[in-house]
Amino acid sequence: MYGKAFAPEYRGALGALSVNSSLEDVLEQALEQRRRAELSGSALESAHAGLAVAEASRRLGRVEEAERAWKASYRAARQAADEGAMAWAVWSGGTLARQRGDLALARRWLATAAELAERGGDIVARGYSLAGLAETGRIQGDYEAVGELHEKLLAEARRRGEARHTVWALEGIAQMHRNTGSYDSALALFEEAAEIAGKAEDARGRAWALRGIADVLSVRGDTERALELLSEAEDTCREMRLASALAYNHKMRGNVLFRAARYEEARACYSGALEKFRAMGEPRGEALSRLGLVKSRARLGRDLAETAADLDELHVTLGRIGLLHARDMVDKARTELGIVTAGAVPAG
Repeated sequence: MYGKAFAPEYRGALGALSVNSSLEDVLEQALEQRRRAELSGSALESAHAGLAVAEASRRLGRVEEAERAWKASYRAARQAADEGAMAWAVWSGGTLARQRGDLALARRWLATAAELAERGGDIVARGYSLAGLAETGRIQGDYEAVGELHEKLLAEARRRGEARHTVWALEGIAQMHRNTGSYDSALALFEEAAEIAGKAEDARGRAWALRGIADVLSVRGDTERALELLSEAEDTCREMRLASALAYNHKMRGNVLFRAARYEEARACYSGALEKFRAMGEPRGEALSRLGLVKSRARLGRDLAETAADLDELHVTLGRIGLLHARDMVDKARTELGIVTAGAVPAG
């Protein structure tokens, strides 16, 4: 039903690159191809190569380089008067904006990318842009607004036999089910995503699915199996140099250990993840790691007043980013740790 996963963001002369290609290799080849395209005066090839530079840089956590590269790709695509290539460049910019925590800007860029793709007749770029919009809304916790779009994109991906996009949609829907407490359906969707990704040789998609499976198993108390799956996913992240995915994997390992009351180990994992997110300028991951770190330190005996102050700050930070679900997590942490918010009346 599904063919081998492919990477449409690697275009033109770089189209033979695999979805599993080492990002360092992709970056090296893309920089060389961009140099050649600029020397030959091929604006379209320069746009294609610039897109690959932007995406490899983004996934490696090199956000400043990614920012410059997608903008250069857009300028070259505009010079070539190719709206499809313009759409891909703006999609990359929108994805980077989401990674950097500017969700409002991400929505603007991704909506623009979808419009450009539609005008340019690039159905894949349009699908990726709409998927980006759906993911941005899901990250914010606005499930009602984007749930239907996720389902629509899943149906389209299944119909076209696009394994990579099918895996993405399954994982997004699974995450929403998990966050609303529907663990059976979440687990089934994550497992289907992992199976499809494995058969389609989509290592990155499978690593994300394994992380989701581990999360649900951990909630159900199967700590050791969850840790095994995270170790398997981590191997893939390291092999492909997926900096952001690796940091989120470490943050999830912290979650699993925290649920198992292994607080010192959890503290160490959250600290490591926090360091990684700060290094790559990813505020969403940074805030979520800080939340786990605050909770772990509280369980290890940290002063309750200091914990309360940290949670108040995190509540503001997450609200500024626009993460509705994450703000609910802060409120839940206050309850778990016995912290009363200002103006509240203690129970009993």
